[in-house]
Formats: sequence, structure tokens, C-alpha cells
Amino acid sequence: MLKRLVDLFEIVKSLKKKTLIGVNAVDGHSLEAIAEAVRMGIVTAIVTGNSQEILKQCEIHGLDSQLFQIVEAGIEEDAAMIAVKLAKSTSGSILMKGLINTDKYMRAILNKEVGLMTPGGILSHVSVIDNQNYHKLLIVSDVAIIPYPTIQQKIAMTHYLKEMAVTMGISRPKIAIIAPTEQILPSLVSCTDAVEIMNAAENGQFQPAIVFGPMALDVALDIESAQIKNITSEVAGDADCLLFPNIDAGNVFYKTNTKLCGADQAAVVMGANVPVVLSSRGDSKQTKLNSIALAALLSK
Repeated sequence: MLKRLVDLFEIVKSLKKKTLIGVNAVDGHSLEAIAEAVRMGIVTAIVTGNSQEILKQCEIHGLDSQLFQIVEAGIEEDAAMIAVKLAKSTSGSILMKGLINTDKYMRAILNKEVGLMTPGGILSHVSVIDNQNYHKLLIVSDVAIIPYPTIQQKIAMTHYLKEMAVTMGISRPKIAIIAPTEQILPSLVSCTDAVEIMNAAENGQFQPAIVFGPMALDVALDIESAQIKNITSEVAGDADCLLFPNIDAGNVFYKTNTKLCGADQAAVVMGANVPVVLSSRGDSKQTKLNSIALAALLSK
């Protein structure tokens, strides 16, 4: 079982090498992370974009341009479409966002003719957070893509949390459906939605995961709080996964961990035919490298 994020690299190195495809990777941050992943033996790499700019950035940042195959694309849209087609035709591939507008990146992935989605598929952002103040890794969703998920989307998100946890070696993932309280308050969508998700859990939809909700964050993460409130679920105080009610709660939790707690993190988008790395320009090289390794772990 994966204990801390740093352990991810040794695990991935023991697997068959995956192919990373960088979308419009014409920026130094993306190229540095991709080059390091190649040097570590995690992936081979193809990058799309303006070849002259890619070579210029390699020179500025002291990177060996021979570490990756460069595929010429004049504009962002072309770089995205070429990369998506390559990902679709390449076994064991990973798609990674470079210097491209997120909307253009996602449009290529969702393209009905050449994209990476199966009909009816749902994309969701799944993060792994390594906060030294918690006794294990936390897998959380959704902090970046789905603003106010429907019940159907929340059920899909719960499946993705379970899939990520199992892939990380957790045999019976404990998933907390986060809300402000354990009471079923009709005025709170987070509470009423939790009841619907629990109904799905009781019908065996998320096996082998243990799902509980609604559950306040303190109860999910702190056994003393759970004891004071007399909550006896196996999930209480020992959650592996947190399903947030909306992007407001999820995004604030994510940024509180990274900016105030100094937590390490990795993230991928799940639901496409290949793992998708949706890195931000503000993400550090280490976060991007962590995310590449996580995607490599998930790639089939």
C-alpha cells in the first residue's frame, strides 16, 4: 500500500514504462517536469507544439531536447487535437496539459469524433494529498472540474475515488461523504445527496469500499471528534477518501492543504480512456512530476 507520495516513484519505476504526451508543452515548467520523468525512467515522452519554441525553452532551462519526440503544431488547438489522437492510438498513454487554455484542452478530450470519452462518460478531478498532519494519504474529489455535481456525477466520483484507492493498494477504501453535519437536514443538499449515495452503497455499487455519509470533516479525519459525537462508522477518524459536496468546499480544502499546511499533492482527471494530467501554471515542478507518476500508475 502506498504510504506517502514519495513512495509512488519507486512503485511506478517497477511497472512497464508508459508514454506521456504533452499538449502544447512550450513552457519551461512543463518541459522540466516531463524531462525529469523521462530521466527517472517513469515514461517516454512526446510533446506537441511549436518546435522552435520547445527547442528554445530546452536551451533556456538546460534540458536535452533528445529526451522527447517533438511533434510540430502551430497553434494550441492543433497541438491539443494531435496529442489526443496520439493518446488514443498509443497503448499505455498519458495526456498532460502544457501551456494551453484549459477550455481548449478539455474540448479536444471531449471531441465526439476523435476525443477520449466513451458515450455518457463523466470526467472528474481526483487529487492525492500528502499532509504530514494526517496519518496516511488522502484521496479527494472534486476540486477542479465539476462545480455542483448531480447525484449521477457524485456516484461516478465515488467510483473514481474507490478506483484510485484500490490502485494505490488500499483493499477496502474508506470513503467519507462530506457535509457540515451527520444529521439528515432537508435544507442541505450535501446531506440529502449523501442519503442517495448511501442507498447506492447499500446496493453494493462501491464494493469493496466502505462508504459513510453525511459526515462532517472533523469526524472523517479525527477519531476523537468521532468519539465525542458518538459516530461509530469504520470510516470515522480513518477516511482514505473524501467526496466533497461541491467545488467550493473541495477547492478550499485543497488550497488550504497546499498553501497553509505545506502538503504535497498529485492529481489526475479520471473518466477518459487514458489518465489526464490537468496541471496549472501555478503548480510546482514537483506537483507536475507527482501527477505524471500518479497517471503512470493508473495507465493501463
